[in-house]
Amino acid sequence: MKANVGGIDRLLRVAAGVALIWMAATGIVGAWGWIGVVLVATGLIGWCPAYLPFGLSSCKVRQPT
Repeated sequence: MKANVGGIDRLLRVAAGVALIWMAATGIVGAWGWIGVVLVATGLIGWCPAYLPFGLSSCKVRQPT
């Protein structure tokens, strides 16, 4: 698996995922809030399978020196 989730994207995914999990656990949102687990997981591992079919990546492209 080649990383396709960059730094800021990872940070936002983890923050949003934790917020959704917290809201689901406290009953603020319904069961759909547990989707935050997926956001946290993809943010921590740096790879998102949903990006693959579209060829997306938020990682910086390193230029050869």
